[in-house]
Amino acid sequence: MPKLVIDMAGAPPVWAIPPWAEEEIRRALPAGWDVTVVPAAPDAPDDRPSAAALEAVRGAEIYLGMGVPRELFRAATAEPDRLRWVHTGAAGVGSALFPEMLASPVVLTNSAGVMGHPMAETIMAMVLYFARGLDRAVASMRTRTWSKDAIYDPAAGVREVSDATIGVIGLGGIGRQVAARAHALGMRVLATRRSPGGSEDGVELLHGRAGLLTLLAESDYVVLTLPATPASRGLIGPAELARMKPGAVLVNVARGSTVDEEALVEGLRAGRLRGAGLDVFAQEPLPPESPLWDLTNVLILPHVSAVTPRYWRRETDLILDNLRRYLAGKPLRNVVDKAQGY
Repeated sequence: MPKLVIDMAGAPPVWAIPPWAEEEIRRALPAGWDVTVVPAAPDAPDDRPSAAALEAVRGAEIYLGMGVPRELFRAATAEPDRLRWVHTGAAGVGSALFPEMLASPVVLTNSAGVMGHPMAETIMAMVLYFARGLDRAVASMRTRTWSKDAIYDPAAGVREVSDATIGVIGLGGIGRQVAARAHALGMRVLATRRSPGGSEDGVELLHGRAGLLTLLAESDYVVLTLPATPASRGLIGPAELARMKPGAVLVNVARGSTVDEEALVEGLRAGRLRGAGLDVFAQEPLPPESPLWDLTNVLILPHVSAVTPRYWRRETDLILDNLRRYLAGKPLRNVVDKAQGY
């Protein structure tokens, strides 16, 4: 009997699959398929599969989860040629590219594009937070200070975004959503992406190292939306931060590994940067001793920029489309290039 496993064991409650989505997946499969759902286990460690998940994946042909731990993949492939397709509900797949996955013929798909809308809205909220001086407004609230000058001092960097430039590093599914919203607000949009050539409406595409440096030098807001790959690790270091415009804002919703946090803290403390909106960090949860907590020009989110009640509608639509393709022997959407890491 063919088997599909939906593994929610490592998912926090906000990501757990709703009953209606589970039912739609069941109905999309032909009679005779076994569908096993591993329920969420809030106390389970993030990097270790639960005992229930390890048992469930044995003999599975399709695995759907919020990632795929290495130990779980080993259990699923203990019976050769049974596991055919692994889908992760996340966009990033770096943690899934362990040697066994790279060497296997198992097709790996991700959820790139599913989270674009909420993440783009979070990014634009961060941009406006600094552009309109809301960080200073919050600080004034805490001290019960009624001072327009404290918020709107022209030297404080308060501005209209319609006369600003935003640079998007990584013009993928999320980056394009950011570009569309920024363009609608009248912003000049610069962007880099992996593949050269082509065009995007309202976007000035830049390429290579020279393009990145141009983007950093000309952007009032620098947004990181690129995947975690060996090439993106440490992409924004001291030299790149020094290249940014004085008073610029850095927004990172990609991965903490893309930014040198020590150099970023130095730039924020020195006032070279207006601020930073951060949803990802080198170490998560962000340790209490991190100096980022104490900086008033930093907006910290606990890796939640993609959270939305509409996630499972878009995710289910992607899964159902790929299930139809899989059953018909057609190419799947969002197939990860294992060699490239995205």
